[in-house]
Amino acid sequence: MALSCKQGIHPQYNKQLTKDKKIKYATRPERVVIPLKQHIGATCQPLVTKGDRVSCGQKIADSDSFVSAPVHASISGVVKDITETITAAGVRCPAVVITADGDRERQSRLCPLEDPAALSPEKIRQRVREAGITGMGGAMFPTHVKLSIPEDKKIDYFVLNGAECEPYLTVDDRLMVERAEDVLRGMKLLMQAINVNKGIIGIEANKPQALKVIKKITIAEEQITVKVLEAKYPQGGEIMLIKALLGRDVPDGGLPLDCGAVVNNVATAVAVSEAVTSGKPLIERAITVSGSAVKNPGNYIFRIGTPIKELIAEAGGFVNKPARVILGGPMMGLAQADLERPLVKGSSGILVLSENEVTDSEPLPCIKCARCVDACPRFLLPTRLVDFIKHDMYEKMEQYKLNNCIECGCCAYVCPAKIPLVHYLKLGKAELQAEKSDNHGK
Repeated sequence: MALSCKQGIHPQYNKQLTKDKKIKYATRPERVVIPLKQHIGATCQPLVTKGDRVSCGQKIADSDSFVSAPVHASISGVVKDITETITAAGVRCPAVVITADGDRERQSRLCPLEDPAALSPEKIRQRVREAGITGMGGAMFPTHVKLSIPEDKKIDYFVLNGAECEPYLTVDDRLMVERAEDVLRGMKLLMQAINVNKGIIGIEANKPQALKVIKKITIAEEQITVKVLEAKYPQGGEIMLIKALLGRDVPDGGLPLDCGAVVNNVATAVAVSEAVTSGKPLIERAITVSGSAVKNPGNYIFRIGTPIKELIAEAGGFVNKPARVILGGPMMGLAQADLERPLVKGSSGILVLSENEVTDSEPLPCIKCARCVDACPRFLLPTRLVDFIKHDMYEKMEQYKLNNCIECGCCAYVCPAKIPLVHYLKLGKAELQAEKSDNHGK
C-alpha cells in the first residue's frame, strides 16, 4: 500500500511528455551569466576581475558566511564583465559574465579525496561546501549547512526525496533510472556526513521504472529501504514527506532535524557523489523542458548561467506562441517575462505552455465552500487568512499560523472562484515579517 501525507491534491501530472526521454547534454553556451547568489544566505563576493581567464569548474566567488555556497565557472573563457542581473528565480544580485574561449575547454577540479567510505563527516561536509552544492529540489539551501547538525539535536533517519510531485517535471525520475549508482553513492555519503545508519528513499507510485531500478540496486543495502508513495501533490515537501514516511510531525516553525530527520533531493545526491568521487563542483544540472508549446520536450543537462531561451532552443523552440513560460513546475514555478534570464542551481524545469494549458479568469467572490481548507496540507484556513491580510490584522495572521503556509498552491488550484490565494498569502507573510521588523526596531 502506497504511503501518503494528508490532504493535498491530484492535479493533471502531464509527465508523459518527458518521463521516457533520456537526459541529454545541451549544447555548451558561448556566454553565461553566473549569479553570485544561488542559495539561501549571504551573497558571494567575486574572486575574479574583468579580463581574467577562467577554467571550467574554477571557483569565481565565495563568502565568509557559514550560510552561503561558493560559485564556480560553468565554462572556460574570459570574464567579460561583473554586473548585476535578475535570475530566473527573480533574485537581483551581482553576476560574473563569461564568454567561451574556443572549442577546447580547460577543466578545473577539486583535489582528489581518499577512499570515500573512510571519509570523516567533516571531510564530506567540507567537500560539499567547496563544490558549491545547494538543495536542488528548488529551495537552494546550502547542503553543508543542512548536514551540520547542532549538538543538541539527534538525527536517526536520512530521507532521500524521490517524490518529484510537481506536474510536468521528470528529471529526478530520469536520474533514478539512468544514474542509480550515483544516487545511491550520494545517499550513502550524505548519511555518512550526518553519522546515521538508517536511510529511506521515498518514490511516488507514478515512477514505476525508477522504483524498479532503485529497489534492485538497494536490495543488498540493509540500512536503506525504499518506500512507495501515493502520487499526490505536494507529497515532496519535506514536512509532508516526513509525515508520510516516518509518521513524524515537524513542529511549527521548526526544521526536519527537530524530529530526527534530514531530507535531501535525488539531484543533490548525484551532485554530492560527483563532488566527492571526482572533484566536480556544481557547474551543471539536469532540467525538464516541457509543455505543448515547445517542439521537443525532454530532459537536458545545462551549464549554470545559461539563458532560458537557449534551453528552449535546445528543445526545438516554440511550435506556437506560448501563453506562458514558467521556471519550475506549474504549481510553485514563476512565470517569466524575460527569457534572457540565467538559469541557476535550483532550476529544475522550464514549462512552455499553450493557451489550452493556461487558465486566466477574473476572480469571483468567495462562496465559502471550504475546498481550500480541505486541500491545504498544512491544515490552514486560507480564505480566513486572506481576510486578515486584506485588513492588516497581524495578530490574527499569527494566531492562524500564516507562516506555516508553504505556498504550494493547493488552495488556489481547487478554488472555484479563482481567487489568487497564494498571491495574498505570500503578500501577507512579507507584510507580517515587515511588521515584526518595525516593532523590533522601536
